[in-house]
Amino acid sequence: MHPWIAHRTKHVDSSGIRKIFDLASTIENPINLSIGQPDFAVPDTVKQAAIDAIRADQNGYSLTHGVPALRERLQSTVDDQYAHADREIIVTSGTSGALVLTLLTMVNPGDEVICFDPYFLMYPAFIGMVGGTFVPIDTYPNFHIDLEKVEAAITAKTKIILFNSPANPTGALASRDEVRGLAELAAKHDIALVSDEIYRQFCYDGPLVSPAEFNDQTIVVDGFSKTYGVTGWRLGFVHGPAELIDKMTMLQQYTYVCAPQPLQWAMIAALEVDMQPYVDKFRDRRDLMLAGLREAGYEVAHPGGAFYVFPKVPWGTGTEFVAEAIKHDLLVIPGNIFSHRDTHFRISYAASEKTLERGITVLAELAQSPS
Repeated sequence: MHPWIAHRTKHVDSSGIRKIFDLASTIENPINLSIGQPDFAVPDTVKQAAIDAIRADQNGYSLTHGVPALRERLQSTVDDQYAHADREIIVTSGTSGALVLTLLTMVNPGDEVICFDPYFLMYPAFIGMVGGTFVPIDTYPNFHIDLEKVEAAITAKTKIILFNSPANPTGALASRDEVRGLAELAAKHDIALVSDEIYRQFCYDGPLVSPAEFNDQTIVVDGFSKTYGVTGWRLGFVHGPAELIDKMTMLQQYTYVCAPQPLQWAMIAALEVDMQPYVDKFRDRRDLMLAGLREAGYEVAHPGGAFYVFPKVPWGTGTEFVAEAIKHDLLVIPGNIFSHRDTHFRISYAASEKTLERGITVLAELAQSPS
């Protein structure tokens, strides 16, 4: 490694998933089930609101913690839902920005952060970059939380439990009992609980249950990118105890400065859009993909939300299976990108039904080990 490169960069390795994305641009007609972003167009009213804000010259810096009109709208929703006296909001530069600010605010070098394996691929990198220690808890085979395992993993150095439901890459939706148990466990041990709820709208078998319902110190990370198909707009938000949000605001001022102002105005309009028809369509896609996988003989846990399925490979390792899939122009992600295991692979069904059907056809062919 070049002597000028900082040690924190060792915690970042995107080579595996980058290879898949790079392949998508080289294959003439790929069956691309690798991209974790909605494929629908941004609602017209939201686009128009962004255009109107730009034309109205809302193009400078906003307040560090967000445009007041948007923050007030979000604050009202959060207050109605939780009625916590000390819960405030900051609008961030993406949900990834929200996670970075949260960890920068809370994690000292050597602090441990408990996560659930499989995990969002950025969690270990973010935790390592701020000097924390990543502590994974295995959730195979059904990807649900074993509270006894969580309590056994807690040490004097544990600072945060980082929780994601619905989850990327598994689509697992935690039950009310799981969430309540986790919230009560964090409170019992005086550990911070960070709930990543970016897929909150994409719940198919019941509403999302947030640990903030049971633990008023929960820090909730959320955003607009997945719900409204605006992943490139980089808009997220965090709500939690006021003192923590104040410190995140200070750090945002010296890092991201603020979230993009005209796009914050557009989100006020977005909050008026009924996205349920889009969610219903994604539920249908989930059901189509699950039926195809099971008919082909794949072992797959039921995903209750997000837009991912995480099947077990029928032969070989996840890496070997994905390499063979690529030979058939099918782009999926090997499970070891998200896990200490290399036994599964991730499918994103944020794609047209035609693309999903093409993918199911190839997956049925791949169910048998290549000769």
